[in-house]
Amino acid sequence: MPAPPPAPAPQLSFDELGTPLRDVVFVVLDLETTGGSAQRDTITEVGAVKMRGGERIGELATLVDPGTGIPPQVVALTGITTALVTGAPRLPQVLPSVLEFLAGGVLVAHNAPFDAGFLRAACERHGVAWPRPPVLCTARLARAVLTREEAPSVKLSALAELFGTATRPTHRALADARATVEVLHHLLERIGNLGVQSLEELLTLVRDATPHRPTERQRRNRHLARAVPSAPGVYLFRGARDEVLYVGTSGDLQRRVRSYFTAGERRRRIRDMVAQAERVDTIVCAHALEAGVHELRLIAAHRPRYNRRSRNPNASWWVAATAEAFPRLSVVSTPRDGALGPFRSQSDAKEAVDTVLEAVPLRPCTLRIPARGAAAGPCVLYELHRCAAPCAGYQDVDGYAPAVATWRDLVHGAVDEPLQTLADEVATLAAGERFESAARRRDRLAGLVRALGRAQRLTALAELAEVVGARPDGRGGWELAVVRHGRLAAAGVARRGVPPMPVVDALRAGATTVLPGPGPLRGATPEEMRLLHGWLTAGGTRLVLSTQPWEEPARGAGSWAEWARRARPVEVAVD
Repeated sequence: MPAPPPAPAPQLSFDELGTPLRDVVFVVLDLETTGGSAQRDTITEVGAVKMRGGERIGELATLVDPGTGIPPQVVALTGITTALVTGAPRLPQVLPSVLEFLAGGVLVAHNAPFDAGFLRAACERHGVAWPRPPVLCTARLARAVLTREEAPSVKLSALAELFGTATRPTHRALADARATVEVLHHLLERIGNLGVQSLEELLTLVRDATPHRPTERQRRNRHLARAVPSAPGVYLFRGARDEVLYVGTSGDLQRRVRSYFTAGERRRRIRDMVAQAERVDTIVCAHALEAGVHELRLIAAHRPRYNRRSRNPNASWWVAATAEAFPRLSVVSTPRDGALGPFRSQSDAKEAVDTVLEAVPLRPCTLRIPARGAAAGPCVLYELHRCAAPCAGYQDVDGYAPAVATWRDLVHGAVDEPLQTLADEVATLAAGERFESAARRRDRLAGLVRALGRAQRLTALAELAEVVGARPDGRGGWELAVVRHGRLAAAGVARRGVPPMPVVDALRAGATTVLPGPGPLRGATPEEMRLLHGWLTAGGTRLVLSTQPWEEPARGAGSWAEWARRARPVEVAVD
């Protein structure tokens, strides 16, 4: 029994969800062949029907001379004999007409991999470019839409019987194509109940072949998207207590928010979130960069339970020298001036400490050592030549100071000798065929280089009191951003034909005042800085002005970036 029509709840218009199904050209195709292998067998008959908006706009039918005899079992199945195809056009003559008929349409077939595979193999065999059309399989669509109780089999003959089609399949190409058209129309009548209203959603449904029907609450909640504007920005789903459930961004808020109420949304946790939503708020932004920054800030402020990044949105770790007479390296969660970071995990920060200590003679112990006075004797680290034993008075403050200075210069990019020392050790281990040790050292050095490079790039941006970037918007205009001490202070656009500099001046005049804070990033968050740095340094972005030179250290990790990128696993000897 056909499914009941959808309830008169607010529906999504076709234009809001992608390619409207009413505008899609479906080319329903069926092939008869000499056998079942696209590489070994060939086509004997082509039948195709072109449809749009439920109307038939063309048909194509032709026999094809395969140039070989047709096996008896195929003759028995299709009724196509060798005598019948003798004198018919050969495949190289037929193929251009078939591809022209298919141009601009969606290739539809029952068991589409079979038909599409034969056409693709024919193109390869005869030196014709395969146009790679979208492909829709009505067998898979039937399995996604119909229950097994309703349709135990999804063979074309079984579906034609189920739907009572006027044309019944006969294993002749045009008749089977016409039958497939009727089956397709009956299946398309069913997908409205699944929230599928565009070509993109239809193809997703068939690809996954596992329908996730929107719940009744999701259907009722479609009205939440009514007032959402069609513009770039940020959207916030709110719950019954006005709490923020989820924050996201989109270049088209209306289309993105409405997609949450269709079968196209397949994430279970997000479907649960949509069912709980009571309101959707939006913030229209000038462009994607501003939307991305607002998303980060809102997630940090509200910690929405359905955003994966909400658990620790700005958590980061740093490596800093302690404030002692004999400083040591410590992993901390609060950035300090001169610290190295940010690291995404505490273990990454600890590994960086271990790597640095292999080249910089800072003490690895955790004792608090006064400037004067010594313990009874040195520890085992002295015997292992890993420490000069300031704890035992074997090294004074002045003798220890060069190691501290080397650490600070390494972080600031003033020296790279420690990196070279570590690289030389990797080469020595590899030359001595100690491949496993060389691989470990190489990977740790590459990690340190990446951490130093990241820190030096972000620190350089944080030092800038103001920098203005402009990026083409792809429509003849400019996306503009004012960045102050690593934070977005203003964003705007200069549309095509609008002089950009007056817009820049207006943005600067109204931009947020940013006072630099403590730490290497001057109070900015690492995630926002990564986003801004990526936008400002991406291809196509132009720097309109900067209040001071934007400089990165010449001897910093940037000069080692290529080494880190080209580092490959060292071959491990196997006995």
